[in-house]
Amino acid sequence: MIREYRTIEEVAGPLMLVRQVEGVKYDELGEIELDNGEVRRCRVLEVNGRNVLVQLFDSAAGLNLSSSKVRFSGHGVELPVSPNMLGRVFNGMGEPIDDGVKLIPEKSVNINGTPINPAARYYPSEFIQTGISTIDGLNTLVRGQKLPIFSGSGLPHANLAAQIARQAKVRGTDEKFAVVFAAVGITFEEADFFISDFKKTGAIDRTVLFINLASDSAIERIATPRMALTAAEYLAFEQDMHVLVIITDITNYAEALREVSAARKEVPGRRGYPGYLYTDLATMYERAGRKQGSNGSITMIPILTMPEDDKTHPIPDLTGYITEGQIILSRDLYRKGCLPPVDVLPSLSRLKDKGIGPGKTREDHAGVMNQLFSSYARGKDAKELMVVLGEAALTPIDRLYAKFADEFEARYINQGFYENRTVEETMDLGWELLSILPKSEMKRIKPEFIEKYWPGN
Repeated sequence: MIREYRTIEEVAGPLMLVRQVEGVKYDELGEIELDNGEVRRCRVLEVNGRNVLVQLFDSAAGLNLSSSKVRFSGHGVELPVSPNMLGRVFNGMGEPIDDGVKLIPEKSVNINGTPINPAARYYPSEFIQTGISTIDGLNTLVRGQKLPIFSGSGLPHANLAAQIARQAKVRGTDEKFAVVFAAVGITFEEADFFISDFKKTGAIDRTVLFINLASDSAIERIATPRMALTAAEYLAFEQDMHVLVIITDITNYAEALREVSAARKEVPGRRGYPGYLYTDLATMYERAGRKQGSNGSITMIPILTMPEDDKTHPIPDLTGYITEGQIILSRDLYRKGCLPPVDVLPSLSRLKDKGIGPGKTREDHAGVMNQLFSSYARGKDAKELMVVLGEAALTPIDRLYAKFADEFEARYINQGFYENRTVEETMDLGWELLSILPKSEMKRIKPEFIEKYWPGN
């Protein structure tokens, strides 16, 4: 029997204290019924004897302490799951907001899933094609990997997220592929962009969208990524699908965590974020991967905006420790009109070597990738030297490298948000650009590959 309590003692921001309760557990879901019959949800945050501290999912406005009733459900926050979730749009609490038919769930699953046991993990090794040259060619995404995108305020990470969601696929298999897209703390305009873009391109048919608006509560913001990961776990490990999870923006999630932590009067850590931020992020990120006994997989691309473009800020800093690399967006490239403005040199995919080569991409991939990195780095150095000393001071070979750097940015990095390149097209473009330089400079590619793939041979 569900008991009701009229023992609300205090409300402070998103927190509420209820006294004299029995049998209530941590993380349990509750409901508050107001005088006018309106029902608002809450979650147990702390249990101290017969007193509980709960988080409100909605505003506390209009809540009368003496007459409002509280009841607890006996279970935590849950997401109803079903294969019919694909093609649907949900809010941050897992409720449909697309005017579609009511979802008939197979079951309801607690959103606080557990990270995959390291002993039960398969090592990521299968290439995922995003259609974006700077990722496929140079910072390859591998199935089961966690590869964040570090962006800055005003950079087009939303367009890049939508492009990856539209274009990503596992090559060479007919296995089912799905995208779970969680938008955390975004504006109405951004939400409208994502929904209309996915519908317009048909990507919505294989996508589950969770949309949490900036006007929604901080508690819902904290729940949204976990809702998305719960849906992904169901599709991957029970429906044997390859699932790509894209979460934007992790910074909004961390801000909500800081807001709730401050309301609880917890001792703050770096820049006011709670000391457990690292652990909290890890409990989300480590739910991605491949595990034994299942054909499915979860690959994750969390997107975060770095405050003041600072890579040492706690959110990108801690994310970098937990994940396997990072794709960094450049403000300078964006100003030059390069889209997507991926800053190739500081970007890194730690698992790229595992997902390339014969049978995965192409035999010449590793050599071309290393040669492009090396040549672009030298070309940028030559351009900096040109600014200081003038072009006349450069050697003929340095002038060629400077030309290569310009062409590389204009043709390889810059491809727009609606061009979908196969990995073969990306490789051929790489060879075409390298042909600006003499063959003698190809010191990172095996001679047999130069003989086979050099343009004009």
